[in-house]
This record gives sequence, C-alpha cells and structure tokens, in this order.
Amino acid sequence: MQSGDFAPPIQLSAIDGNAFDSRSLEGRRYLVTFFRFASCPFCNMRMAELVRRRDELGEDFEIIAIFEADLKHLQKHASQHLAAFPVLADPKRVSYREYGIRKSLLGVIKGIVTRINVVTMGMLRGYVPREISSRLLTMPASFLVDEQGIIQLAYYGRDEGDHLSFDSIKSFALGVTPFAGCTAVSA
Repeated sequence: MQSGDFAPPIQLSAIDGNAFDSRSLEGRRYLVTFFRFASCPFCNMRMAELVRRRDELGEDFEIIAIFEADLKHLQKHASQHLAAFPVLADPKRVSYREYGIRKSLLGVIKGIVTRINVVTMGMLRGYVPREISSRLLTMPASFLVDEQGIIQLAYYGRDEGDHLSFDSIKSFALGVTPFAGCTAVSA
C-alpha cells in the first residue's frame, strides 16, 4: 500500500468479542496500526503509549490496532491496556496480506540489537514474549487514512520496534500539514 491508495476494508473480531468493520469510520480520519503478536514487548509498549496519549488526537480521530493473534491470545495478553479504540485479532493474516505487511528475520535482529532498552523496559512491565512462531518475524506498519478512505501515509517499520512517530499521528489527526516528521517507508 502507498499514499493515494484506498484503504482496504477491515472486518475482524475485536478484543471484546464484537465484530468490527472499518466502513463504520466513513467520514473520519483514522490510524490503522499493525502489530506482531499480543505478548510482544515492542507492541505492548506502543499500545501503552497509544492508550496513554489517545486524548491528544481529538474526539473525531480513531485508532485501529490489529494483532496477528487469535482472539483468546489477544484477550489474555492485551486486555490490560483497556484501550478506548478497536483492538482486533487477525490470526489468519487477512488484513496483513491486504495491507502488504512483511516479515523479516533481519528486522527482528536489528530491533533487538538497536532497541534493547525498549525490550528490557517492556519485559520489566510484564510484556514477556511467550511464544516462538512465524509471528515473531512480522514487522509493524501504520497507515494514516483520511475522511474519504484514502491512505495519506503508509509507514512500514524497518525493524520490530520501528513505529510511526506519535507526533506524525497527532499532526495528521489534528489536520496539520505536512505531518510533523512523517516520511513514507517502502515495504
């Protein structure tokens, strides 16, 4: 996906067990952010930041957080965030494929080596990875979508801890252009 593309619709189960459909967001700006698995320290540190800073984005902006996890795993490991936005399970990688989310062994190694402080902090907060599977290789990605459903920014993380800056999200949410510090990263 890239800037100018229409955002594919997302229809997945939410952490509360209800069905979610992104078409319910027509006419609103939103962030779609893809995470790895639900016990990932990097993912949980980012989720904690999004939950903590959600109010800075305004009432009309929405966040959609998607994990490569089945619903029970997601409920067990991510429900402590008490997110006021949709947190979705995509165990079959349906939306991951539609949005072109990649996997990278090199990205995992780079993330661990260059972001050891984030891993350590996450694990100290109880975000201990309890699984080893292909989900370990999933790289994060974020998409800023406008009111017409068009992707304005596609950001593909270069390593497991590389997320779009919160300042970029905030600038987009509040209608500031150009987005502070935004650069698109190709998959």
